[in-house]
Amino acid sequence: MYEDFASTLAATMWADFDEQPRRADGPPGEITDVQTVVVDGNFPWTIVTVETSEGVTGIGECYPSPGVHEVITDYLRPVLVGENPTDVERLYNLMRESLSGRGSQQGIGTIAISGVEIALWDATGKLLDQPIYQLLGGKLRESVAVYADCHAGEAMVESAREGQEASTYDPQAYARAARGAVDDGFDIVKFDLDVPSGREIDTLSRHFDPPEIEHKRRVVEAVTDEIGHDAEVAVDLHWNFSPETAERLCRAIEPYDLAWIEDPLPPENTDAMRELKRRVDVTLLTGENRYGRHGFRDLVAEQAVDFLAPDVPKTGGIAETKKIAELAETYYQALVPHNIGSPVATAATVHVGATVPNFVALEYHAREVSWWDDLLVRDEPFIRDGRIRVPDGPGLGVELDWDAVEDHRKH
Repeated sequence: MYEDFASTLAATMWADFDEQPRRADGPPGEITDVQTVVVDGNFPWTIVTVETSEGVTGIGECYPSPGVHEVITDYLRPVLVGENPTDVERLYNLMRESLSGRGSQQGIGTIAISGVEIALWDATGKLLDQPIYQLLGGKLRESVAVYADCHAGEAMVESAREGQEASTYDPQAYARAARGAVDDGFDIVKFDLDVPSGREIDTLSRHFDPPEIEHKRRVVEAVTDEIGHDAEVAVDLHWNFSPETAERLCRAIEPYDLAWIEDPLPPENTDAMRELKRRVDVTLLTGENRYGRHGFRDLVAEQAVDFLAPDVPKTGGIAETKKIAELAETYYQALVPHNIGSPVATAATVHVGATVPNFVALEYHAREVSWWDDLLVRDEPFIRDGRIRVPDGPGLGVELDWDAVEDHRKH
């Protein structure tokens, strides 16, 4: 009897799924194809294109992840072809339902859906001749702040290439990298603090001894001494510390009044993060490994951190990130989106930042990619003096230079 009931229920659910309404009104046209191309940047940037029968192409981007192309072309494309591209919210839920048993709540499935969702918003804006921010309710600011991830490891690598291995672990290497970013006009700079000190240690235990803590403290001291009040300074710990080590490290760098300390603990345990926040007097940020508003619900409700860092092409896309921001606003928490993407992911995050009041700054992680701006068809840099002016063109308001994409394509 139970098996008969289960079979009937499953058949009914799929019947409902197949019979979801397809809009006939609105702008003419339908989705004719969905494809991806990977740009070989400092990360593999997966660009998504949504083609329509009206000749409009929407562009999006997925967080760098293996298997995304197959999920989009083998699973999502058959679901989307023939649909009205302007039904973004309905298609978002349709994609989630189609992958309900294949990771549509988190992981690769959500990442794939995120990139397509961005492309759908871009196509919709172009079909309606409106920027995405207008479709989301209008903009609150004309430009958004951008912070520079110095990931001073690059500075250390350069020192090592020059045969100066001793300086590889020198805190002054971080100070130089931070100064370069500030001189470029950024008002907030961030660098990694989970870095080698030159000592042999057991990193698997997540426990660091006093000399390791002191090395991290000296790095922070060198950077803040160099920067002074020219910019705010943040650090990233990349989930590599135990609660006791994270607490000792936070206390050691507390006097330097950092903008935030990012990901001090592994992302799975909200209770541990909340307890750390209660025990230290620093600003904590996390979120790049959470998916959708449901994944952020406990972080917000427990007030486990001060700042939230969803990644737009990873956590669900533009609309989902806006919903996360609105949820956070009910607890007066701020949004500082994670971003390691190309100009496409960056533009998508800009539209979110333009429409929510609790937005602080978005990440820029490609200062060493000299051709980053070349991917866009525009005459001036996308980022100027640490800010991005909100694009007013239809959709994302930016267009890719497909010749440049092909020049840097990862085959």
